[in-house]
Amino acid sequence: MDLTHPGEKFVLCQGGRGGRGNSRFATSTRQTPRHAEDGRPGEAGEFILILKSIAQVGLVGLPNAGKSSLLAAFSAARPKIASYPFTTLAPYIGVVGSPEETRFTLADIPGLIEGANEGKGLGHDFLRHIERCSVLLLVIDTAGVDGRNPTEDYRLLRKELRLHDVALGKRPFLVAANKSDLPESAKNLAALRAAARRAIFPISAKSGEGLPALLDAIRKSLPA
Repeated sequence: MDLTHPGEKFVLCQGGRGGRGNSRFATSTRQTPRHAEDGRPGEAGEFILILKSIAQVGLVGLPNAGKSSLLAAFSAARPKIASYPFTTLAPYIGVVGSPEETRFTLADIPGLIEGANEGKGLGHDFLRHIERCSVLLLVIDTAGVDGRNPTEDYRLLRKELRLHDVALGKRPFLVAANKSDLPESAKNLAALRAAARRAIFPISAKSGEGLPALLDAIRKSLPA
């Protein structure tokens, strides 16, 4: 059962039938009966409730790709930002846009690692928070600051999404090539474009470079 709307209800266990007190057995000739009827026990069980965040756009990337910085640049959300992996330990959701603009919600989940679809790095706990997103935004560290290959990172993210949930692998997505202000990103960006064979948005979440074009593309990709 999936509860996705405010006020929505679902009965996990039925309550027991109530008993009847002695007053229920009173008659005209017996005003104070001395017996009553016990109720019957209700249903019982143990359940695991899984919380899934609801956002229109989900940020997906490896640790230190710059997802939290991007969320902070786009919205008033203030996730923890630092230069070490796994700074984000829980999902953050920000609202992007003013009341005069097309507003949408953006979710930042902790960084994925290889094997996330098998639960490594708490992969299942993280990935479930983007299962309802209409659009995914893959954030790649194009400069390879941690010595990673941006093209391989892109392929890894696509694989982990597909293996976790086939539907996630087919979900509309955009690719943000972050840290494009660093000199190392130039040759990596060309290789990434060749591998992805789709539009890539070079950005710098730190300086703001390329963010308006990315924001416009996100809005256009959202369902009407």
